Amino acid sequence: MGSSNLAHAETIKPRPTDLQLVALNGMFDEKDGLSVLRHALDGEVSGASIAMVSSFGADSSVLLHMVAQINPHQEVLFLETGKHFAETLEYIEIIKKQLGLTNVRFLEPDTKDVERFDPKGNLWETDPDSCCHIRKTEPLDAALKNYGGWVTGRKRFQTNDRGVLPHFELTTDERVKVNPLAYWDNEDVRAYREAHDLPAHPLFLKGFLSIGCAPCTSMVKDGEDPRSGRWRGKDKTECGIHFDVSGKIAHPTVEIGQKAMNLFKDGAFVADPWRDLKDGEALTDLDHVHIPLKTYVEQRAVIDANPRDLGLILVPGDDVDALGEDAQRFASISVAFPTFTDGRGYSYARLLRERYGYKGELRAHGDILTDQVAYLLRCGFDALTVVNEATRKALEDNNLGEVSIFMQPIGASAEVPVGTRPFLRRAK
Repeated sequence: MGSSNLAHAETIKPRPTDLQLVALNGMFDEKDGLSVLRHALDGEVSGASIAMVSSFGADSSVLLHMVAQINPHQEVLFLETGKHFAETLEYIEIIKKQLGLTNVRFLEPDTKDVERFDPKGNLWETDPDSCCHIRKTEPLDAALKNYGGWVTGRKRFQTNDRGVLPHFELTTDERVKVNPLAYWDNEDVRAYREAHDLPAHPLFLKGFLSIGCAPCTSMVKDGEDPRSGRWRGKDKTECGIHFDVSGKIAHPTVEIGQKAMNLFKDGAFVADPWRDLKDGEALTDLDHVHIPLKTYVEQRAVIDANPRDLGLILVPGDDVDALGEDAQRFASISVAFPTFTDGRGYSYARLLRERYGYKGELRAHGDILTDQVAYLLRCGFDALTVVNEATRKALEDNNLGEVSIFMQPIGASAEVPVGTRPFLRRAK
């Protein structure tokens, strides 16, 4: 939406020296965002043009208002991930009209990347870092190819990792990143919006203080930091496009498409959206976390008050009957198989499925061997965490071998007696 300036972007000259950056950061008053932005967009920072990038989020109207004062025809890049709230897309049109911005350009992910790595559109559930990588990092990198840097709306008060943010910083790709509002706080933003009668993002009025893609954004509670609603319950605070001076940034742990996927479910290996509760971790605001049965028994009220998807861990010796129909509270139950010779997990599965009617994900966890797979599936498991290479290969090749006769029947089975030996059952 809007023409590209990339064809006219200048060739990048040598980056500013560290001493020049120190001097730049000393030139401006901490709260003089307009002067910082004007200096950047006028080409006084780097040997090449500085790009203007906006999320059109909760605080974006402030910086966009400054852009409009400097040059309403300035190209503004927006990362259209395909996962934004409808309210965000509507807000873009509101801001464009009110501020007179004429050159907002949407950056979209490569369709081939989406088809390859996120064909079902649910990569955000299992691997949010990689989802951000293909929908944000890659499109922005491509757009910034001929720019010497770019402008962001980051502020020190938003997170601890951003607490040392300067006006001008050098990224690892040797571009200059400009943060005109680095020293602004929440009150500064509010006062500026009111002074210039800037429209609020519709979701900001509903408690969304930092707004990104819809699947990974939630409301913020009183007392929480403004970005606590982003990737709630996950060990992630940034989308990956920012290389902070603190060095703390969320990159994909490995290259896109190469993340270890040890969960076998629905006939294929997939990235696992779940993790186990850490020692000493608070029980509030958890999401897609497996909790030991002992912890659940001790903190039942706290855990049951959490409306998000939680899981349970069962280990040999746990009393499944004591859990009973409360099993339905959990979206996933992970049953530990610490050794090949410990078969209690099979009984746990049958009790959960047949006696208590558990319908959620039931996974077997441990060093699962090839010989165990048929029995695990037969007892009600529908997911397996597989680290054994031989088992992994057998599952990938669909080469587990067939077990046609079992010594014992299972409750919901279609097995039929074999000949005159009714204690033998044939798998249908």
